[in-house]
Amino acid sequence: MRRSRLLAILTTATLLAAGCSEEPATPGAALDKVNAGVIAIVDVAPIYLGKEKGFFTEQKIDLTLTTAQGGAAIVPAVLNGEYQFGFSNTVSLLLGAAKNLPVKVVANGTNSTGADGQDFGSLFVKADSPIKTPKDLAGRTVAANTLKNIVETSVRQSVRKDGGDAAAVKFTELAFPDQVPALQSGSVDAIFVVEPFQQTAVAAGARRIASSYVDVAPDLTVAMYFTSQQLLGSDPGLVSRFTTAMKKSLAYADAHPDEVRNVLATYTKITPEVRAALVLPKWPAEINTASVDALAGLAVTDGLLTAKPDVAKLLP
Repeated sequence: MRRSRLLAILTTATLLAAGCSEEPATPGAALDKVNAGVIAIVDVAPIYLGKEKGFFTEQKIDLTLTTAQGGAAIVPAVLNGEYQFGFSNTVSLLLGAAKNLPVKVVANGTNSTGADGQDFGSLFVKADSPIKTPKDLAGRTVAANTLKNIVETSVRQSVRKDGGDAAAVKFTELAFPDQVPALQSGSVDAIFVVEPFQQTAVAAGARRIASSYVDVAPDLTVAMYFTSQQLLGSDPGLVSRFTTAMKKSLAYADAHPDEVRNVLATYTKITPEVRAALVLPKWPAEINTASVDALAGLAVTDGLLTAKPDVAKLLP
């Protein structure tokens, strides 16, 4: 009797101890809240699609996407902790690195298609313009959405590649929606626009003279996702999980263009007809490091930078 009672007590104690040490994870455990700064453009479709598909939830991330006007607003918001992650074009990030801003790229963003005449951004002139090729832009004025940035670098490279005087091209700042009207009125000689504004230019009868991103480098990494060095140091696990979800989102978007066109309706006002006609970027999961280095070199050539920043230090 005594032995049976002792065995029962020992068995009960063993089961209780096992229950304490192997307690199952609580269903619906809290997710890490993450706010990412993005721009309401075609380029960021993968992160919206990834959120919709649950790729961030899989990584225990409750993702909020906050739209901003551009990288100029997103970079400081990431550095002050308002956003944990942000989206910005490559030249803006290179300029930040040159100023020793504590930013760190964590994932690819968007890439050129690499196909001349079939890219998501193009250089246009009026149909009856005397400008036939990029070299004819010397002494002419080109509209860019932001001065001293990736558009200037890319357009000057198109001119240089065509044998023209890249330094002689003039630029004026105009928001993308204002560029086609400015071209039609003759207030600028050429424009560089990305989708969906490229479709507006085509519909207005504008003539494409270059795919400037393609002229910079094959498979140009046009933009990337980044975080602050502070967050990377304090929560490297969160950064790693965000990167994992982002890579899965990029790969999925690249393989499912129809779903990309559909998700655009959730955060842009692009009509179904235009969405169907868009030339989509490429979204490889990996960064084209050589193309980032090429952009850094061109930024120095064009006077945007006095010296090349440490590209390896900026990239993952």
